[in-house]
Amino acid sequence: MAVLIAGSALLLTPLSGQATARTPVGEAPDCFVPPAGASAKGGHGADTRDISAAEQKAIEVQTAKLLKAKTARSVAAAVNVPVYVHVMRDASGNGDVTDTQITQQIDVLNKTYGGQESSQAANTGFTFTLAGVNKYDNNQWHKDKQSSTYRKKTRQGGKNALNIWLVDFAYLGIATFPWDYARQPGIDGIRVQYTSLPGGSATNYDLGETATHEAGHWLGLYHTFQGGCTATNDEVADTPAQSSPSSGCPTGRDSCSLPGLDPIHNYMDYSYDSCYNQFTPDQSARMSDMWSAYRA
Repeated sequence: MAVLIAGSALLLTPLSGQATARTPVGEAPDCFVPPAGASAKGGHGADTRDISAAEQKAIEVQTAKLLKAKTARSVAAAVNVPVYVHVMRDASGNGDVTDTQITQQIDVLNKTYGGQESSQAANTGFTFTLAGVNKYDNNQWHKDKQSSTYRKKTRQGGKNALNIWLVDFAYLGIATFPWDYARQPGIDGIRVQYTSLPGGSATNYDLGETATHEAGHWLGLYHTFQGGCTATNDEVADTPAQSSPSSGCPTGRDSCSLPGLDPIHNYMDYSYDSCYNQFTPDQSARMSDMWSAYRA
């Protein structure tokens, strides 16, 4: 169903149903996952809530225990994710996107998670199906104000459902991690700058791959620069360590003395959309494990 809320009015119409980010639009570091219960604020900041080295280690231990406890481990060899898109417009209609843009965004998710942008890219086995589109007219929600409240009011589906809220804020995107779902299920999902959808106006970030990046967090991936120049870094063996996020598409960048050039083409760096082209096999395996542990 498509839902339009303007003030207290509620209009239901049928919808045919199938089909945080990186640097903000102003070129500064982007996606940010606030602590549970907090609201995203305007300005620049990290795109996921901070994970200390100690918490990172604890999450890995917890995940291993959960996977071991699963009698029928549903490793995501093939998982279809229902997607609910929430278009947060203001009272004048700013922030709206077309049905075509939404369809194209789902297509981008299927292309990027299907490993279709590079011969080196992994086919993760994750596919995405549009399950519903909801449109709201609310000046505060459009600017991502009262975000914990509006997400709890509008989120649809269970822990396996990806909710995407399209808003106008200082970030490109914001995401929650799968291990936080049990504590705060009502805010689970990703918030995406609406101008980053295919055909949008976010220069260098208008190919729809902000949603790919944020969905990667939602599926349990860290940034490729998580932990900096350490062997552990992002808990993925085949993404070379990097000291800091990339900007643009700096071919040959090598910010660490550890082996390998910085993975600037990886969806979990901060490169331009046009520079992105891959998840790695080990990232694919990690997403499968995280799905099995927290979303299956």
